[in-house]
Order: sequence, then C-alpha cells, then structure tokens
Amino acid sequence: MASKRILKELKDLQKDPPTSCSAGYDFCGVVLDLFEIGRVGIAGFGLVRCLHEIYVHLGPVAEDMFHWQATIMGPPDSPYAGGVFLVTIHFPPDYPFKPPKVAFRTKVFHPNINSNGSICLDILKEQWSPALTISKVLLSICSLLTDPNPDDPLVPEIAHMYKTDRSKYETTARSWTQKYAMG
Repeated sequence: MASKRILKELKDLQKDPPTSCSAGYDFCGVVLDLFEIGRVGIAGFGLVRCLHEIYVHLGPVAEDMFHWQATIMGPPDSPYAGGVFLVTIHFPPDYPFKPPKVAFRTKVFHPNINSNGSICLDILKEQWSPALTISKVLLSICSLLTDPNPDDPLVPEIAHMYKTDRSKYETTARSWTQKYAMG
C-alpha cells in the first residue's frame, strides 16, 4: 500500500505540478522536461518546482522509494532567503496512515526546528491525515520558515527571542543561513 501511494504522489507531482511552477529532472542545473523524465526513468527522477516562489528539488534516494531528499530554497523576505536547506523524508511502511518523518539536515536557527533537524509541525504529528501529501508537507515547512510558531516551540529559547527581540532573532537566523546554508 505505502509504495503504491508514494509512487502515485511522484506521478501526480510529475503530471500536475502547481500553477506557475516547472517540473523536471535537475541534471547539473539543467532542467529537462517531463518527456525526458520518462526517458531517464525513476532512478534519475527529480522534481524541481516552485511553491509560491520557493523552489524545491525532491525525489527518492538511490531508488529507495521510502527515503527521499528535498532541497528547499529559503523563502524571500525571510531571514532564510538565499539559503539552500537539505531535508530528508522517510516514509513509514504504513504510509499514508502514518506521517512521514521529515528532518532538516542543514542547521537552521528556528523556534520550531531543533539542533537535530526535528521539526515541530502539527501535520507531522497529531494533525496528520492520509489525505495529506508530501507536496502539502513541504508547503507547510516552507510556510513555517516564513511564519514561525513561537507558541508551540521545539526550542523555547529561540521562541522567546522571536517574541521579545525580533531583530536579534532575524539577525541570528540570517547569520546561520549564511554560515550553514549558503556555500
């Protein structure tokens, strides 16, 4: 069941990328069209698309349909702008009835993301629904980068800074983005 659903999500993303977005296989920075993806096959599958001006590259790791990698570009007008953030996605055997495990591999200064890369996001826990897709999960993560939730923090100290000294929070987040996600 899980592998069918995961493959369906890949095909759906391939067939119907969000409006004003491009889909293709990212090969050394050259995006091929969907016809070319079909010729390349699943081993070389990658998806590059725009999520409200945030570009995401995602796909299976070494043909393992239960382990994906995604690269998220930091949202414009946020302290993460210009950063490239690596995210891993592990689908459980009972997906979509259980949520995927999603974690940042790039260090991020954020009240809802801890030093291990764990993400405090309700749809990855108690608000998960089989109707959700990995596309919606990534959109929610991008939204979380733009609009942190300091009232449900994973890192209380950063949440406190966000609430009491927004300028210091943004400066620190920008500094971490430059140090860990830009180069």
